[in-house]
Amino acid sequence: MATRRGLQALTRHASALFSINPSFHSLPTPPILPIYQPLKSLTSNFSLIFSNPDPTRSLTRHFSSKPRIGDVNEDNDHSDDDEDEDEDDDDSEGVGDSEDESAYRCSGSKREYTPEEKEVEAAAIGYQVIGPLPRSDRVFKPYEPVFAVVQVGSHQFKVSNGDCIFTEKLKFCEVNDKLVLNKVLMLGTSSQTIIGRPILPDAAVHAVVEEHALDAKVIIFKKKRRKNYRRTKGHRQELTKLRIVDVQGIEKPEPVVTEKPSKVPGKKKEKVAAAA
Repeated sequence: MATRRGLQALTRHASALFSINPSFHSLPTPPILPIYQPLKSLTSNFSLIFSNPDPTRSLTRHFSSKPRIGDVNEDNDHSDDDEDEDEDDDDSEGVGDSEDESAYRCSGSKREYTPEEKEVEAAAIGYQVIGPLPRSDRVFKPYEPVFAVVQVGSHQFKVSNGDCIFTEKLKFCEVNDKLVLNKVLMLGTSSQTIIGRPILPDAAVHAVVEEHALDAKVIIFKKKRRKNYRRTKGHRQELTKLRIVDVQGIEKPEPVVTEKPSKVPGKKKEKVAAAA
């Protein structure tokens, strides 16, 4: 059975060679061999057919990445076309990107904001950076009976002068910088209340940055049962501590000073012991 399959394979190869090379037609046809002849004798009889008449031409396939001598020009043409296409793609990609974006991608550092951009982003959050606090300003002032409701980011705070609040970390400000909180929603005293729609344009709350700190750690634990999935992470929120200095935009009533009644020095009553 194996010899029969080998003979069929050899005949197929021989027919393919005859169809490719016309010089093989002049060769003598091999004699018809019996099936039971061993395979070695069959291959020896077909040695004439499989000999290469043209030594300059190889019948084997080349699987190497290097091009053959005859295909150099064709490969060069294809490579030139590919390079042109790659250059066109690079040009098309470079046209869509601006110079600032490309410089930001190449640098890999933090983005540098212009003063106008800093003002716009700070105003969107709800504050304005004035600058370092001068030495002449008094931070700790006597209490004034005025309160305000301000919005910083997405949080609202009810503050008075002298209070401390913790907000999410504010950009573009350092410790000991003076801020003006612009988004004032409401002002009030003991005698009147002013409500904004939604904010009061003439009101302002002055504050000083005291500290940039971290909040207490929060543990985030995720689990999917029966999936062998458990993840534990910790997070500490960045905060900014603000000291409220002054509230402006409403008439401040004069603080009422309540005097304590003074003690009049008097003679102590002497207890007279009753005679027994």
